[in-house]
Amino acid sequence: MKDPGASTVRILVVEDEPSISQVCLRVLTAEGFDVDIAENGAKAQEKLKAKDYDICLIDIITPVMDGKRLYHWIVDKRPQLVKGVLFTTGDSVNPDTRIFLERVGRPFLPKPFTLDELKTVVKETLSQVGK
Repeated sequence: MKDPGASTVRILVVEDEPSISQVCLRVLTAEGFDVDIAENGAKAQEKLKAKDYDICLIDIITPVMDGKRLYHWIVDKRPQLVKGVLFTTGDSVNPDTRIFLERVGRPFLPKPFTLDELKTVVKETLSQVGK
């Protein structure tokens, strides 16, 4: 049971595929997290300017602004959030994506991922940020 005095963990899911964002929303909300959805990096920036998050689960390929550009914005504008960034991608075999993921050193989930994989990587990331 969640400690009523504990602060709620806030997660921003940046995902343009509605089926995936809704699964993330359902699963992570059921785990007791406060979850918001952004369809792309530009929408995510708006949410990040308005609210503090503990974790950002970012799809690397989204329209308008991709996850790579959003990550660089986070490094510049919200450096305290960098340890809470994790990525999802259906493009992990692409050399550019691989190089980016290796360079930034953040966890990632290759699509398709299981619900257990999602919960595990989020909980591991929370332990890294001290939540």
